[in-house]
Order: sequence, then structure tokens, then C-alpha cells
Amino acid sequence: MQPAITGPDTSLGGGFVLIVALVGTNYIVGKLDNMPRFHRLFTPAPAIIVRDGKYIPEVMKREGVDQEEVEMAMREHGVVDLKEVQLAVLEPDGSISVVPTGASMTRTKHRIRYHHRSG
Repeated sequence: MQPAITGPDTSLGGGFVLIVALVGTNYIVGKLDNMPRFHRLFTPAPAIIVRDGKYIPEVMKREGVDQEEVEMAMREHGVVDLKEVQLAVLEPDGSISVVPTGASMTRTKHRIRYHHRSG
């Protein structure tokens, strides 16, 4: 990676500066990620990709999810048919949550606050 970033400089010192810069940047971004505002800025919102047994193609295309991935998530949640899906959501971590038809969804007024990771 060094030649792509530093160009023709192949010295040991140049490589060391590059390593320190990359490790330092990673450390700073890791510390900033512990701040709720910064974390929300770079964490995508969940995206609904199936509602009431119907795919939402424009959202799936935007998020880069295909039908095979949704069907795999359905099987993992014990759902066989798309008609049995009340809601499927692409979560910020890349997983797909599936709520089967007939499952009760409870809405609460509890706010989930960002939990600071230790370390």
C-alpha cells in the first residue's frame, strides 16, 4: 500500500510515517465513534425491505440487497413463504430482521440510548 500513498518514496522512514499515520487515524476514529453524535453520523438507519409480504424493490436496490438474501434470512427465522412476512428490515450491522405475520409488535416509549463501549 505504501507506494500507492507515498509515491516513489520507498524509504524505511516513509513507511514508518505511513504506519504511524494509519494507526493514529484508526485510533482517533475509534475514539470519536464512542461519541453518540459522531456514531449516529456514520451509522446507517435501518431500512424496511419487505412490508406485508411484498418486496420494496427501490429500497432493496438502493441498499444492495437481492431477493436471495431476503429469502435466506426468512429461512433463518423459520418463515417459508414471503406472504408470511409482516416486516423485513435491513439492520445497520448488515443483518436482516424478519417479523412474521401474526407476530405482535409492541411499541414502547423507552428510548434506547447509545451505550459507550469500554476499551
